[in-house]
Amino acid sequence: MKKESTSARRFIRLHEVSKMTGLSKSSIYDYMSAGLFPKSCSLGIRSVAWIESEVEQWMDDQIARRDQAVA
Repeated sequence: MKKESTSARRFIRLHEVSKMTGLSKSSIYDYMSAGLFPKSCSLGIRSVAWIESEVEQWMDDQIARRDQAVA
């Protein structure tokens, strides 16, 4: 996995992940459990977030998969 500059990373919460991807909360957690979606990071006892660049990479991968299927 490639290391990024800390200034390029940003934590995003579940609501924003759902808004970016169009996935429901349960789908996000189901995909995570299946190893098909980036894992969340614990920010505290009852708080998790995702790294925005990892979610964006997942989205790019989905688009690439779609484009390969069409070709």
